[in-house]
Amino acid sequence: MTHSGHRIEDLLRDGVHRRVYPGAVWAVGAAAGTRDSGAVGLLDPGPPDEPMRPDTPFDLASLTKILAVWSVVGTLVEAGKLDLRAPLGSFWSEVVGHPLASVTAHQLLTHTAGLPLRANLRNLYGADPQDVRDGVLHEALHRPPGEAVEYTDRAALVLGYLAERLSGRQLDRLAAERVWQPLGMTRTRFGPLPADTAARCAPTEYDDTIGAHLRGTVHDFSARLLGGVCGISGVFSVADDLARFLRHLLSPGDGSFGPAWVRDSLRVHTAELTPPRGLFWHPAPGTGPGEDIWVHYGFTGTGMWVSPRQRRWAILLTNKLYYSRDRGPITAVRDGFRAAAFARP
Repeated sequence: MTHSGHRIEDLLRDGVHRRVYPGAVWAVGAAAGTRDSGAVGLLDPGPPDEPMRPDTPFDLASLTKILAVWSVVGTLVEAGKLDLRAPLGSFWSEVVGHPLASVTAHQLLTHTAGLPLRANLRNLYGADPQDVRDGVLHEALHRPPGEAVEYTDRAALVLGYLAERLSGRQLDRLAAERVWQPLGMTRTRFGPLPADTAARCAPTEYDDTIGAHLRGTVHDFSARLLGGVCGISGVFSVADDLARFLRHLLSPGDGSFGPAWVRDSLRVHTAELTPPRGLFWHPAPGTGPGEDIWVHYGFTGTGMWVSPRQRRWAILLTNKLYYSRDRGPITAVRDGFRAAAFARP
């Protein structure tokens, strides 16, 4: 293991000691492959003391937005089936006559569409998936499109619906056929997971309704409401599959999204608005433009970083939700991990 790898191990073990998460799996590498990797801590602090393993499946939370929505949208754009700058109402009948008709897919990808911020979908629209879809697609905007950068899960939910409409495929099948299978990501899928796989999955939040921590079932309440498959959350995967995905970003080839989509996504599209955004990716906190490090996080404690300029990538998978929804402790760990993973040799 390299010097930076030892630094990462020490950092992540300290996070286990401070109860930021029960355990973590990590990997760093380049287009050619993985340079360093490891696993620390426990799968579940309760008995028996089962160690976290490199092949542990994790609830990836908002990394779903990258692994499913962003990548699938890229294939649609490159196939000429989606014009990012066209108002949605110009080609999507479901939104004609509603505020969303004036929004573009580009604005959704940069979180500048003016959509309502995160809210409990069940409380707003009920439990029927079609009612939720109608409510989300017909809801009034929070502010005029292009006025501000405001992160909202609804952007990915809408784009997931749009991808399904343009392709005639449900999002789970679409992502598997267009992205995961071509890249050899054989252990990536939407939940709920089969019982044998769920038993090996990193547990997340305690669920009063089942009297146990969720394991193999998505933590996000909106994704559960929609059957586990939507643009917001729901994908489970392992570190090796994510490494395949990030290596593809550095050397895109046939069988998935290509280099033009990656280049366009990993640059700032929000001009003087703050915080700066690419297309669903954003510059890593604490870095400057010269470092060219892009990141996306998941609420369960997951993260993926990639730097085209440095030709490097990094993965951090934790189940911090086992202990808390507080983002402060995991933020410090992520910043330290990124600094070590992209340190100059």
